[in-house]
This record gives sequence, C-alpha cells and structure tokens, in this order.
Amino acid sequence: MSDGYSMEIDQFIDALWIERGLSANTLAAYRRDLRQFADFLDERGIASLKAADAGALQGFLASRLKSGHSNRSAARFLSTLRGFYRYHLRENRIDRDPTQFIDSPRLGRSLPKSISEADVERLLAAPNVEDPIDFRDRTMLELLYACGLRVTELTGLQVSQLSLNQGVVRVVGKGDKERLIPIGEEALSWVQQFLAGPRQVLLKERMSEVLFPSNRGGQMTRQTFWYRIKLHAKRAGIEAHLSPHTLRHAFATHLINHGADLRVVQMLLGHSDLTTTQIYTHVARHRMQQLHAQHHPRG
Repeated sequence: MSDGYSMEIDQFIDALWIERGLSANTLAAYRRDLRQFADFLDERGIASLKAADAGALQGFLASRLKSGHSNRSAARFLSTLRGFYRYHLRENRIDRDPTQFIDSPRLGRSLPKSISEADVERLLAAPNVEDPIDFRDRTMLELLYACGLRVTELTGLQVSQLSLNQGVVRVVGKGDKERLIPIGEEALSWVQQFLAGPRQVLLKERMSEVLFPSNRGGQMTRQTFWYRIKLHAKRAGIEAHLSPHTLRHAFATHLINHGADLRVVQMLLGHSDLTTTQIYTHVARHRMQQLHAQHHPRG
C-alpha cells in the first residue's frame, strides 16, 4: 500500500481521535477496514482512496459478499467508508461523496446472546478458589456480572477506580466517558478478599496499579480472559458458546427480567442512546410472561 493511501487514512483516524475520542480498539478497526479497501483499489490501479467512485465502492462491497462475508460486515465497512468520505468532503479535499447513493445492506435485528441465571451461577462456581489465578478469575467474573462491564473495561481496571467504602467502581468507557456503577455486596466481598491475599500472591511483591494482574504481574489481555472464561465454562458443563460479552448481556437481561427501569440499565451499560438498550426488552421474555400472568385478567 502506497504512502498516499496511508496519509489519507492517517488524516481521518487522527480526526476521529481528536473529535470523538474513540478508543484505540475502535480506531484500529477503522484503520483495518480502510486498509483493506486501499488494497482493493491498489490492485485496480486506482491511486488513492479519494479517487474512488461509487462503482469502485460497490465492487469492493460485492467482492466481500461474494467471498462469504455477511451483510452485517458489509454494512460496517460501508459505515466506515461513509465516515471517511464525509470527513474529506468537509475538509474540501474532495468535491463529492461516492457513498451518497449507496444503500446499506438489509440487516435483521440481532438479539444479544445471553445465558440463564442458573448457568451464570454454575459458571461463577467453576473456578477453584484455592488457586490464586482461579480466585482472580472468580472475582473478575463476579464483577463482570455484577456491573455489566465491557471486557476492556474489566481488564483495564486500576485499583484507584474502586471505592470499597461506597461500594462503587468508576469505569472509563467508550469515548472516555466515565460512569459510576454499584458493585453489589457479593462482588464487593470477592474483590475485598482478592485484594487482601491472592492479588499479592500473583504480583510476587511487584508494584502494579492493575486490579487484576496476570501471573506475570501485568495487565491481562482480552484474549487471555476469553480463554479463561471458556475454560471455566467447560468445567461447569455449560455447552452454550460464551464470551466476556455474554455476561454483559446477561447482566442487562437479568436486570430487566427482575423489573429494572430501561434507562437505569442504559446508564449502567454506558449506552449513549436508549435505542441501543431497548434490544434487551426483546430477550427479557421471562419477565414479560410474569407480568402478563400477574396483571392480565385472563393470565
């Protein structure tokens, strides 16, 4: 890929970081999408991203669908390209937006995958808490389920973000937005026990602000935590596919099942838009059935 492509992409990524404060992971995803499009254009002799027309964009999206990518993947790529061209149009670096008349692929409404409360209890009980690493995992799972954290928020937690007296954790989410989340008595107890013993064993007298250190004393990666979850799910005999995000979805679904207000759940999850949270009303069937049985005259 030529320097010309790289400069165009860097200008856009820098603007996203400055104007919207997006996370490093999100910026990396934008960059990856644009590099793939640049490679496609380069193979066809188109000298820059800004020189691409609607036909080139449609050809790129069609090639991705033909190679087996989903409509959702194509829609995400198109969203990235829309942002790129609208930015350069605003900066007067191009005089037209080639994405203007390209429709997004039709998407079905995807429901977040969750697990039952019984499965959550089995997962939480799976780690062998006699082992410091497993004790750390149990504490992380308890906090993840109690607070509905994103996995990057969990693995990046610092000790200073905890207020044990008030029973809250201060989380820095997407766009560097902060929110305070109640920890709950059960998870708080596990955190206190972890800080008092197993964490020090893992650190081996090393100094670190990371709340949940790896066995080398550094910050755990998302991939490592995902592996640990799969390990404990296997121990618990849970056949459903699990990820760190599954517990975040379970947090929201179970709250709504037990009558939590949707706007409260929105605040706890750190969603900027209520419509993002509303999807959980579609999976909270148990609560709706209970309310119908309780209040409908023919229930």
